[in-house]
Amino acid sequence: MNKYEIIIFWSDEDQTFIADVPELPGCMAHGITHDAALTNAKEAIDLWVKTAKEFGDHIPEPKGHRLAYA
Repeated sequence: MNKYEIIIFWSDEDQTFIADVPELPGCMAHGITHDAALTNAKEAIDLWVKTAKEFGDHIPEPKGHRLAYA
């Protein structure tokens, strides 16, 4: 099970929920409901980590605490 922070927000522009995983660059998902966005984000995290392992890329450790916001 991953422990990366997932931030979910509504996008008026896209008319869907967006799930961003800020600790994994470029890792995002979406869904028509909050729950769907969360499920899709978990799948995106698994795929991101799997792909990084295949290419020998660095996989950040989850910070384990809330990220700071600007």
